[in-house]
Amino acid sequence: MKIIKNFFVIFGLILGMGLVFTPNLVGAVNMADIYDGCTGASDSSICSHKNDNIKTFIKTGVNILLYILGAVSVIMIIVSGIYYTVSGGDPSATTKAKNTLLYAVVGLVVAVMAYAIVNFVLTYFK
Repeated sequence: MKIIKNFFVIFGLILGMGLVFTPNLVGAVNMADIYDGCTGASDSSICSHKNDNIKTFIKTGVNILLYILGAVSVIMIIVSGIYYTVSGGDPSATTKAKNTLLYAVVGLVVAVMAYAIVNFVLTYFK
């Protein structure tokens, strides 16, 4: 079981470092440079979203975190199933597996609720 735990820790660190350095790798663009051509009543699709920067940023950030949390929750549900299968009837190991499953499902529910709250706030306060 220690091997599985170490695998997930190393995987999480690699994923985290990848997310930290991603903006540098893709060559992030300054949005002010894109919107410099938006003057007056321009009806292009770029200019119509000129003031949506922070809203789009928050929504994208929440979506990314929700996908990551969903993946981690599914992995932890699988791990809890492995714990339960390997427990061999040991009450402490069975309790550990059930608690892992419970926490994974609660984390998933909290993530979905956070997604719903953020989307409600972003649409309500335009």
